Amino acid sequence: MCPLKILPVEKIRELDSYTISNEPVDSINLMERAAAKCYEWITGNALNINSFKVICGMGNNGGDGLAIARMLHFAGYSVEIYYIRHAAEASNDNKVNFKRAANIPGLIVTEVFEDDTSIDISEGEVVIDALLGSGLNKPVTGFLADVIKQVNNSSAYVISIDIPSGLMADLPTVESKKSAIINADYTLTFQMPKLAFFMPENDKYTGKLVVLDIGLSTEFINDTGSSFHLTQESDCRKIYKPLQRFAHKGTYGHALLIAGSLGKIGASIMASKACLRSGAGLITAHTPWCGMDAIHSSVPEVMVNLDKSETHFSSLPDLSPYNAIAIGPGIGMHPETQNALKLLIQEAKSPLIIDADGLNILAENKTWLSFLPPGTILTPHLKEFERITSPTDNHFNRLEILMAFTQRFKVYVVLKGAFSAIGFPDGTVYFNPTGNPGMATGGTGDVLTGIILGLKATGYSSGEACILGTWLHGKAADIAAKKISQPALIATDVIGYLGKAFLKLG
Repeated sequence: MCPLKILPVEKIRELDSYTISNEPVDSINLMERAAAKCYEWITGNALNINSFKVICGMGNNGGDGLAIARMLHFAGYSVEIYYIRHAAEASNDNKVNFKRAANIPGLIVTEVFEDDTSIDISEGEVVIDALLGSGLNKPVTGFLADVIKQVNNSSAYVISIDIPSGLMADLPTVESKKSAIINADYTLTFQMPKLAFFMPENDKYTGKLVVLDIGLSTEFINDTGSSFHLTQESDCRKIYKPLQRFAHKGTYGHALLIAGSLGKIGASIMASKACLRSGAGLITAHTPWCGMDAIHSSVPEVMVNLDKSETHFSSLPDLSPYNAIAIGPGIGMHPETQNALKLLIQEAKSPLIIDADGLNILAENKTWLSFLPPGTILTPHLKEFERITSPTDNHFNRLEILMAFTQRFKVYVVLKGAFSAIGFPDGTVYFNPTGNPGMATGGTGDVLTGIILGLKATGYSSGEACILGTWLHGKAADIAAKKISQPALIATDVIGYLGKAFLKLG
């Protein structure tokens, strides 16, 4: 598996230089290649808009914008370049493309200086933001901030090249009254995404992300290590194991799901269904007596092992028949439940999957974390993760906390949300690209637990189950949302479309 790497800015610069030296290709022609990819995307997605304002800075990002503007002009579009004179001197490739643009009859190039920052943007136009690139290391203020604010205050559709101007790629960017960041509708980035694109606070700046392959050196990328990756459908296809012709129900494992309590049996039902839909050969749901009839009637394929308690999880069943165990959905916080979870951690011989109330119990008993079986999978949302670790309003810092946590306790963590971050025990993080806001509804986390449990029972490793399970979970929701809309999406819809998600893998 070779997920798309997310490299820091300094490594991307090295990648550019390596490509120029070893392809070989001149830097100006590499810029031309990148601009051509942007031009192809823009003209293929211009939404019948024929008028463009291209805002160019004096660095290589501005050089990209100048080349894009030239290509659009020659294709017959109405194009005006606003060249923002914000530095003493432009980059070499920027100078070349500025000269090319300035010498083209009919292509309007308006130079903008600090004493007059007025930019004329009409309703219905597209603004191409090529003001500042990914090398930014401090907030944008003053002259440049005024330019950015004019773009943001317009009603124009905004396409940012490589990164929205004002956004830092590898550091937290906090907008203030004095600073500004472009609010893009689309960001066309080169070869690989920037880490900043996966931070929730940056969503309003990035818009929809498009990664354009501009042919940078695959040799350099393959040889360069990275802590951060973006899972691709092709990666999941490599992980996926088609069913064997001579398989039987014993081939694909026996899963144990410990879930449900009085008033929360639905969590056990949803997780059980998702587990079955993910390929488990057999599943037993351990539940209090109050859940027996509901589970039998809702999921007849599931075997039920009854707890001695009428209302909550209070005692362990015999663990020997099971090769995958998940606990947490709907179990509540009863003292007996907490004691039973502690006993499970002590007696389990293989990795566990812990979610929901199981995580809340761990948050109140943090010393137990050291006794989790290596390879255990935790699936918290942000607040659950904060309860176990520590709160922060900085998602770059949260990633550092995630990486330290998984390395310390030798566990996997699926930190749920948009671009769910999957932390591995070696400190690497895999962002998941599937899923949509319609999943922000009760029960979808229980479904994910069931999917991962089903994959673990089938024989996938903890890491494979996390990556594949999270991808399938989001893909099923995406397919469902296209059929019934995001607002109408509920957790059982995700289960219903799991089969369609699996079909994407072969």
